[in-house]
Amino acid sequence: MSIGSSYSVGRSTPGPARPLPHARAAVPLGLQLLAVALCGLFALVLTAAVFVRTYPGQWLDGVLLPRAERGGGYEQQTVLVGPARSVLATFGSPTLIAALLGVVLLVGVLRRRLVAGVVGVGLVVCVVLVAGAVKSALPRPELQIESSTTHNSFPSGHVAAATALLLAFMLVLPGWARRWLAVPGAVAVSVIASATMIAGWHRFSDVLGGVLLGVTLFCLAAAALAAWPGDRHAAGGSDGGGLWRRLAETGVGLVVLVWALVVVVPGLAASVQRGLLVAIVATAAAAMFLVGAVVFLVRSTDFAARFGTGSPERSQPSTEFRNIS
Repeated sequence: MSIGSSYSVGRSTPGPARPLPHARAAVPLGLQLLAVALCGLFALVLTAAVFVRTYPGQWLDGVLLPRAERGGGYEQQTVLVGPARSVLATFGSPTLIAALLGVVLLVGVLRRRLVAGVVGVGLVVCVVLVAGAVKSALPRPELQIESSTTHNSFPSGHVAAATALLLAFMLVLPGWARRWLAVPGAVAVSVIASATMIAGWHRFSDVLGGVLLGVTLFCLAAAALAAWPGDRHAAGGSDGGGLWRRLAETGVGLVVLVWALVVVVPGLAASVQRGLLVAIVATAAAAMFLVGAVVFLVRSTDFAARFGTGSPERSQPSTEFRNIS
């Protein structure tokens, strides 16, 4: 009778090694979005406190966008005033806004993301209401600055609405479409922001506050959707495409950026004053960075994949049992 045995008793058969959790997946997406929303809120409050309530902030706004010598308005002396007014009139059309919001809903319905579409429409409406309430409630003190007035226009409702509208599409589009829309969308936001400054509707701090307001409320809305039962987040590199696709997208973005630096900026420099040029470039850079950051954060998430239902993956047994004979 053999004392030893060749069968392992009470031991599981070693299986394939499990991959370590992705570093980004270690923190839930909802918490990441809430953290970004808090940072955006802090930046928004700080911008308002510095540019609206302090002497250096009001002075800097006046240096970037000086008031006209005649009439006291902020309309800039440039040939771009006419095109700027046309841009604002077009974007301010209720018909166009309603049509774009309808497209958000339609995309949500077609992709079975109705909840995300409704939240996207609500995001735009909420941003407009909050911007109007802040402008009415926030006082602008008289600090004896020659180029400043006590009329408060912080934050810009047009810029906040444009930012929120762009980000509303990010709630309903697939990941690959978000990345392709991010650059032209951020350019459109920059154009609207620049138009408000050229036409004298808003100061530099107003447009910066508008972008921050739109991004902050988007992160709050996306965080709420991330907790929805049907939300689905693809981890790791499964967000569609692979290395070559990402390289192609990066290359296109760099080409657009270089084209803007080589073609657009010199043209602006010949048409506007230096302060306005600095304000336009700074606004475009802020819009590009903030929009790009939040799009990267939600790049592989399908918000509210099903209305009230999810499709959780079936868990596989972690150990195997063997008969002991």
